[in-house]
Amino acid sequence: MLLAIGAGGALGSIARYGVAVAIPHAHGEFAVATLLTNALGCLLIGVLMAILTTTARPHHLLRPFLGVGILGGFTTFSTFVVDTLDAASILTSLAYVAASLVLCLGAVTAGLTATRAVRKGR
Repeated sequence: MLLAIGAGGALGSIARYGVAVAIPHAHGEFAVATLLTNALGCLLIGVLMAILTTTARPHHLLRPFLGVGILGGFTTFSTFVVDTLDAASILTSLAYVAASLVLCLGAVTAGLTATRAVRKGR
């Protein structure tokens, strides 16, 4: 199981780095890459959990590899905190925190709801 988590974490971290390189931000600027990465990761976590909870017998390594590993490595609370503290002003920090909470909670909910609806319709 630890190998599955480690392999997934490596892949997720590489993907997160790729997004950060593709959408860079300077010191003090709004961290769009981290916000989008975390929101996308939350959406995918919602999809994954909907699939795993509605599948009769999912493989025992799916959740550790995909959820903890890949999506855990892709999303990042530590970078979120650093980007929040690195903002140019308190207003930018507050906007970033609020946007992160709203987008990430909405993304998980959307992923769960949409996937459950699609799976129920089959």
